[in-house]
Amino acid sequence: MIYTKTGDKGTTSLVGGSRVSKDDARVEAYGTIDELNSHIGLLAEMIRPLEGGYYDELKAVQHNLFTLQTLLATEDENLYARLPQLPEDEVELLERQIDTLTDLLPKLQNFVIAGGNTIGAQCHVCRTVCRRAERRVVTLARQAHVDEVLMRYLNRLSDYLFVLARRAVVADGKDEDLYIN
Repeated sequence: MIYTKTGDKGTTSLVGGSRVSKDDARVEAYGTIDELNSHIGLLAEMIRPLEGGYYDELKAVQHNLFTLQTLLATEDENLYARLPQLPEDEVELLERQIDTLTDLLPKLQNFVIAGGNTIGAQCHVCRTVCRRAERRVVTLARQAHVDEVLMRYLNRLSDYLFVLARRAVVADGKDEDLYIN
């Protein structure tokens, strides 16, 4: 059964069974990552035809985001320690992917206006939702323990999504829309 009716009064269960308000900082954090994961799912399907392995990279990101969501939905420290963790090398992998993408792009001298093509625009939607998720995790970290690798991952992911947007536009033969003041 898909519905349980246990959330009808504005609470939800965390991993481990404790109940909190649906607007709790923990729920806001993992819920925003869930939203990000959905946007990345759309992006992955849009980018599938583009050469470069970006589809596979995005699918790996989605799996990592599920790990983040699970960790953030767990307040019991003993249970948390037994769950799969996000390894530091996932942050390093994003950094290598960013560097690889950056090497394929013209040097940036101005701010980029979101868009350029549909894939680029969706990358920017993902990037901005990722930044919001990062802010929600920072808020949670003021109240509860949050492993720093989770925050570093989200920070690098937004950078990855930015350069991926640029790559999608350039690979399409389009000019980036730059903000020139």
